[in-house]
Amino acid sequence: MPADKPIYVTKPFLPPLEELTAYLEQIWESRILTNGGPLQRQLEEALGDHLGVAHLSLVANCTLGLMVATEALGIAGEVITTPYSFVASAHALLWAGMTPVFVDIDADTLAIDPRRIEAAITPQTSAIMPVHCYGIPCDVEAIEAIADRHSLRVVHDAAHAFGVKLGGRSVLNRGDLSVVSLHATKVFNTFEGGLIACRDLETKQRVDVLRNFGFASETSVVATGLNAKMSEFNAALGLVQLKYVEALIARRREIDKLYRQLLTGCRGIRCLEIPSDVQANHTYFPIFVEEEYPLSRDGLYERLARTVPEESPAWWLAQVRRLQILDRVGRSGDAIAPKVARLKAMDPALGGTAFAATLLDLAARHE
Repeated sequence: MPADKPIYVTKPFLPPLEELTAYLEQIWESRILTNGGPLQRQLEEALGDHLGVAHLSLVANCTLGLMVATEALGIAGEVITTPYSFVASAHALLWAGMTPVFVDIDADTLAIDPRRIEAAITPQTSAIMPVHCYGIPCDVEAIEAIADRHSLRVVHDAAHAFGVKLGGRSVLNRGDLSVVSLHATKVFNTFEGGLIACRDLETKQRVDVLRNFGFASETSVVATGLNAKMSEFNAALGLVQLKYVEALIARRREIDKLYRQLLTGCRGIRCLEIPSDVQANHTYFPIFVEEEYPLSRDGLYERLARTVPEESPAWWLAQVRRLQILDRVGRSGDAIAPKVARLKAMDPALGGTAFAATLLDLAARHE
């Protein structure tokens, strides 16, 4: 079932260009391009209201956000985290001079397994950095209880978790800090960008200093900082995008439901469950390609790659690549990683029936 045109990994939503123009004219008029300009401050306030977060700081991207967050909390030494994540999670720690200590994942949720964390704690451990994998919250209560017992900090890598709620409240309010990606591939994007959700104003003020080279005033540098500021252009885009994000999430929710309906009964294909107390953003739709399916995950990838045009830069599935810096992933991670794929028709314009139909067709052919 060849596609008529390339099916891209994702197709980021962009608002009508004319709606952005008014903000661009404001930037051209003011000549304020960055350094905490009025649009950045306006977007911080708007996002805080939208997400239910009292204090947040915008940054240039999520990776820099993780580095700023750990520095703001004085984290050093060893940080317990998950190996099942995008490379930026571990890279941010390594760039900041810390040592990531990998703890295995729960094979059903794909999040770090809290039952294994305490065995990894040493005198050098200063923090835990869980990941809300595919936007599904990790076991925040169990992790916070462990952190409290051992006087550890908790920084959530919430790259996937824009707008996600747990028990009716923003998951970004859990832990000491949460860092969200606003990258082009996310459900809410500012082309490039990120945000740090802070517990209190004092922490936000420290984050704001660190994202601006450590400047506390025009003439006073009080810390070793980074250039992690968001530009006015990115903030302008975010202000326009925010008008549409809830409708986009609602459409993705419909597609998620459709996938689950169509894949019910497909032997060897299992969908990642969303807990009943979680309001997801449906940025991704992971599936498990189990042994009962006639093809392996990689075999399915290769078959689907032949189904679409050769010039297509990406296909229906994205391989989950192991971090090259790891010596080991852990038994569950090793077993699960080769089975997981993400459906790539989550672009609202693509619907969802074609991918599910292809999976079912391949299964039927190999009966």
